[in-house]
Amino acid sequence: MKSNMYHKFQISGEVFRSLGIKMKILLTVIVSGLLIWSVMLLSSSTNFNSQLLAATTNDSKESETPPRDKLIGGLLTADFDEGSCLSRYHQSLLYRKPSPYKPSEYLVSKLRNYEKLHKRCGPGTDAYKKATEILGHNDENYATKSVGECRYIVWVAVYGLGNRILTLASVFLYALLTERVVLVDQSKDISDLFCEPFPGTSWLLPLEFPLMKQIDGYNKGYSRCYGTMLNNHAINSTLIPPHMYLHILHDSRDNDKMFVCQKDQSLVNKVPWLIVKANVYFVPSLWFNPTFQTELMKMFPQKEAVFHHLARYLFHPTNQVWGLITRSYNAYLSRADETLGVQIRIFSDRAGYFQHVMDQVVSCTQREKLLPEPAAQEEPKFNISKSQKLKAVLVTSLYPEYSDNLKNMYWERPTSTGEIIEVYQPSGERVQQTDKKLHDQKALAEMYLLSLTDNIVTSAKSTFGYVAHSLGGLKPWLLYQPTGNRAPDPPCVRSTSMDPCHLTPPSHGCEPEWGTNSGKVVPFVKHCEDLGNDGLKLYDEL
Repeated sequence: MKSNMYHKFQISGEVFRSLGIKMKILLTVIVSGLLIWSVMLLSSSTNFNSQLLAATTNDSKESETPPRDKLIGGLLTADFDEGSCLSRYHQSLLYRKPSPYKPSEYLVSKLRNYEKLHKRCGPGTDAYKKATEILGHNDENYATKSVGECRYIVWVAVYGLGNRILTLASVFLYALLTERVVLVDQSKDISDLFCEPFPGTSWLLPLEFPLMKQIDGYNKGYSRCYGTMLNNHAINSTLIPPHMYLHILHDSRDNDKMFVCQKDQSLVNKVPWLIVKANVYFVPSLWFNPTFQTELMKMFPQKEAVFHHLARYLFHPTNQVWGLITRSYNAYLSRADETLGVQIRIFSDRAGYFQHVMDQVVSCTQREKLLPEPAAQEEPKFNISKSQKLKAVLVTSLYPEYSDNLKNMYWERPTSTGEIIEVYQPSGERVQQTDKKLHDQKALAEMYLLSLTDNIVTSAKSTFGYVAHSLGGLKPWLLYQPTGNRAPDPPCVRSTSMDPCHLTPPSHGCEPEWGTNSGKVVPFVKHCEDLGNDGLKLYDEL
């Protein structure tokens, strides 16, 4: 066998030697080309198979991990241009963890119906023009006249940003329940803070609104204030004014607060224009009305999620504010294994840094295992290759001393757990400067940054803190308000509800037989943990 093969190769060699030089070169080129072509074909086939496998693997991964829901379960409409308001769709996709609280189908349908109503009745429509014409006439007996299907509620901006956000959400929910159109006072900086929430229309009250010059002077002594009209017996089924003022501030009388009740609504509903000044989150008292309660139960099966859903629907920071949020998040929070938000609000005539408040914050965060204790002494580290857990702490306060002290505590001594603690405070302006554009934009950015943390500690009675933890769907640790110059013991309490507190609720329910304690009218509307036997709040866990 071997000799035969050798003989064949020998003959081939002789034949090859007998060829001319040109033929030898030609054959060499052909054979070399065939070899190179074969190698390229094999390589191409291998690459194709690899790409096919990679594509199949990627498709499999994508099918295993469904895309994030930018419309938040239908809470948002897709009818907006994304570039005009980056935060509307991007916040749920890029920065916020998916919320365990899903909007009900009934709430989604109510929102879509409201958007249609607002488009029919909003500024610039014939319906709006017709409705504003009657405001120029001092006609007390308005019950016999018609303004069509459109009725309005005007929200007037008063007090700080936290109050404004909470009250605007409250007014919007009342509008949903009563089929009114919400219009927002734009004389302050609302348009510098938030994008338009309703497609194809505007929620901004036109500056030429007939009552614009009078609104600032409205108070509970105003003759068309609802509480005053009740006291003076100046309103009944045949005596309906074209507009009425609702005074829902911290100094409201019970008559002012009772506008939500069923018998009161029979009169209030007939007034075409309601003007509202509010600085409290009055959503819990809406549940006292049996008609409202039926609707609210369908809209919000998870009762503590009322503000959480409304805020994610209504409040989308403008691109300028969103830039502040994303730059801070990417620089200071995005790399951390875990994040903690700490919001410190000082309610004192003498503002500034207080050591007992600092002690309270440290006591709360360490008792609740939110932050580690400093180690007693420096421990030698032998395994330096092992990665250490990084925890980022975001502090918001008017005073930078709180974050400075916390930062120094973890810089000067190692932690008992081996964790690395980074402390960051975006701003410390020392004085609240409501209605100054940049100050309010920074405040809004800090609320949103707090809402993006994994856990949160906030000050009692702080509307700033209420907005942050409720927007984020977080049940906070609430710092008790100190009395005197001593830190409370215990320093804080974990809330069982994320919804904000109504700080100055009515003293009783809508019906006299329900007694004088408004915290015992409805089983799931109870007093707030941070206010003892005061305030009202919605709870799911009882």
